Amino acid sequence: MKRKCISILLVFCMMLSLFGCGKSQKAELTKVKLNEVAHSIFYAPMYVAIEEGYFEKEGIDLELITGFGADKTMTAVLSGEADIGFMGPETTVYTYNEGANDKVINFAQLTQRAGNFLVAREKMPEFEWKDLKGKTVLGGRDGGMPEMVFEYVLKSEGIDPAKDLTIDKSIDFGSTAAAFSGGSGDFSVEFEPGATNLEKEGDSYVVASLGVDSGYVPYTAFSAKESYIEKNPEIIQSFTNALQKGMDYVNKHSAKEIAEIIAPQFKDTDKDTISTIIERYKTQDTWKSNLIFSKGSYNLLLDILESSDMLSDRPPYKDLVTDAYAKEAVK
Repeated sequence: MKRKCISILLVFCMMLSLFGCGKSQKAELTKVKLNEVAHSIFYAPMYVAIEEGYFEKEGIDLELITGFGADKTMTAVLSGEADIGFMGPETTVYTYNEGANDKVINFAQLTQRAGNFLVAREKMPEFEWKDLKGKTVLGGRDGGMPEMVFEYVLKSEGIDPAKDLTIDKSIDFGSTAAAFSGGSGDFSVEFEPGATNLEKEGDSYVVASLGVDSGYVPYTAFSAKESYIEKNPEIIQSFTNALQKGMDYVNKHSAKEIAEIIAPQFKDTDKDTISTIIERYKTQDTWKSNLIFSKGSYNLLLDILESSDMLSDRPPYKDLVTDAYAKEAVK
């Protein structure tokens, strides 16, 4: 009886030890606050990294916050409410040119094409951009990447955005699909799932991809204040490592498999729709094989800003981009 009691006590102590060890391991995770510009299937590699536990494996307890706009995301980074921001890198250029004391530096590029589509009210299998002349298009805010890429495409097609058509920039991000469905505009520039959902309603059709027609563009990137990166290089490297694993998964698996993984991030969207959207993005080569933000991509970004009259100065690549962490992540 005495031996039995001792055995039970030993088992109990072992369980306590294991429980304590688990708590200790969790306590060792470093809290990182990430503010994303929007919550979109467009950013699938990041959500794969979250759902597959890649951040935890890299020692990071990630808190994801949606900023609902690049300006809000940048404000969160500058104020210290967020450690890392995920947004269009044009915002880091604006902040630099406005004289920020603590530069916000891009350290990982996620998408290499625009993620929005042009939606029409009728099927247009022979659509050409000149078809927009004289029409009203629901666009995006001035200075934001969606609107600038749209205007960049128009100009490349010989269309003057200010004279040849009317671009309605008054509607909040995320509300254009509802406005278009309600009768506003002849065309609308939509992100997913807005574009696919409009098609599902049966009276709207995707007629062009801005991602295809604009070419490779550094559309979104991860960034942090220079002071944060200097103080926490290990965190930035671990964060980038986790992202790279998410990118690898997306590039090696089918749209259906990816949809299964990230479905918990989009509970209001059925898996078939998620899969359809992912396939659309995969087909147009949306995601890079690595996270390296190259000098060529950076210069293209500046060209787009210049084309939109949003650039007061061209900051040096070395001042706003580091590729060291992304290069290390692919070794």
